[in-house]
Amino acid sequence: MESLHPPYLIYLLIAWGVITAVFIVILIWRSLLTNREDDQIFLDAAEEHMAIEQRALVAKITALSRPLMVTGIVSGMLILVIAGLWLYEGLKSF
Repeated sequence: MESLHPPYLIYLLIAWGVITAVFIVILIWRSLLTNREDDQIFLDAAEEHMAIEQRALVAKITALSRPLMVTGIVSGMLILVIAGLWLYEGLKSF
């Protein structure tokens, strides 16, 4: 009995699932960091430690932008490749 899906399609689906899970985890992490970010102006020298914490938080959020963009693009392109291969296999067997 022949398999419904070629094995490479299943491997691509697993890879897509892993990449999409990483994308979602990074998105949630960035959202949690953004919730802690304050829109304040620190005018006092006594509040300088709060300003330093905010700068560090903004740096972390900025550092997550590139991995978020890369995993999102790879996930989207991979699902398009999977859909194209699935259609190709379906039309080939028809």
